[in-house]
Amino acid sequence: MLQVRKSEERGVANFGWLDSRHSFSFGHYYDPKHVGFGPLLVINEDKVAPGQGFGTHGHRDMEIISYVLSGELEHKDSMGNGSVLKYGDVQRMTAGTGVRHSEYNHSNREGVHFLQIWIQPSQGGIEPGYEEKHFTPESKTGALRLVASPDGRDGSVLVHQDAFIYASILNGGGDVVHTLAEGRQAYVHVIRGALTVNGTALKGGDAAKITGETTVTLSGAEEVEVLLFDLP
Repeated sequence: MLQVRKSEERGVANFGWLDSRHSFSFGHYYDPKHVGFGPLLVINEDKVAPGQGFGTHGHRDMEIISYVLSGELEHKDSMGNGSVLKYGDVQRMTAGTGVRHSEYNHSNREGVHFLQIWIQPSQGGIEPGYEEKHFTPESKTGALRLVASPDGRDGSVLVHQDAFIYASILNGGGDVVHTLAEGRQAYVHVIRGALTVNGTALKGGDAAKITGETTVTLSGAEEVEVLLFDLP
C-alpha cells in the first residue's frame, strides 16, 4: 500500500527569518494522521534568512540529522563541535542524555536550505555524539547511496536505530529499485523534481508511506533528488 502526502498539505511555520514546512506534527502544528512513521518523527524543510538561525537550545533522546540542500549551515554544540555544512553534507547528532546546540545561516548574503530529520533511537540514555560526512552528487546519481545506517556501513553516518536512509539523484537514466525485507516499511521524500514511486507520480515536497510491499521502484524523467527511508 502506498499513501501519498502532498507538499501543500504539510504544516507551515513562517517567522520571517524562518520558512519551514513540516511533514509530521511539530511545534504548534498538529495533525493526528501525521505524527511520525515508525521511528521517523520529523522531516522539516527549513529555509533560514541570511545571518539568522536557531539560538542555543536543548534536546534529549533523539537522533537529529541535517541534510543540507543549499547555502551554509553553521553548527555549534555543548560537546565542543563546530562546523559549517554545505550541499552534500549529512550531519548526525545523537542527543542522548542531553545536548545543547545552535544552528545558524553562516552567510550574511544568501539563505540556507536544509532538511532537519528526527529519528527516535532504539533506547534512551545514550551518550551524546556527533558525526558528519560528505556525499558527492556523483555517488548518488543513478543509485541509492546509503547516507545513514545503524552500523555506519559504506561510509554512512551512524544512527542508533534500525533505520537506513538512502539518497538518490535521478536524471532519466533508468529506475532504481530497493528491496524491502519482511516486516519493513519505507518512506520516500522528494527533495526536488518529479518522479514516480511504484507507478505513483510525486513532485518536490511530496512524500509516500509504503507498507506491505516488497520493493520500492523510483523513476525520474528529469533531474530529481530524493530520500528513501527503510524503517522497522
